[in-house]
Amino acid sequence: MLFLMNDVVLDLSGMKLSPKMASRRFQSLPFNAVSKLGMELFAQDPLLHISKPDRARRLATLVIAKAPAINAALFVSPRYGCDPEEVVLRYATVDFEVMARLSTRQDEGILDTLSTDREVWRRLAA
Repeated sequence: MLFLMNDVVLDLSGMKLSPKMASRRFQSLPFNAVSKLGMELFAQDPLLHISKPDRARRLATLVIAKAPAINAALFVSPRYGCDPEEVVLRYATVDFEVMARLSTRQDEGILDTLSTDREVWRRLAA
């Protein structure tokens, strides 16, 4: 299973804690707690998805466990060590074809923030 975190495609297929297992184990954990956890992690390290990909994969697994339709998350932190409430968060459901294309481009080393933004997040003006 693929999950887009910011501008990095994470492959969750090798995770020890599968989304189905996580769903059962973290059933009482509310979705907003998972969101807050992500915001706290990205407040400490805005490049978490690059610097600590294992931690980013675990966060992605929790997101999927709580909301299986979501396969992308965008965490935008203004700076290292900011207040977690300053982190902007968006979730999305990305079509399989788009996700596969992004993954292929990442494998080829040509996936960048600008192209990911244009295809998924659409934050920048055209």
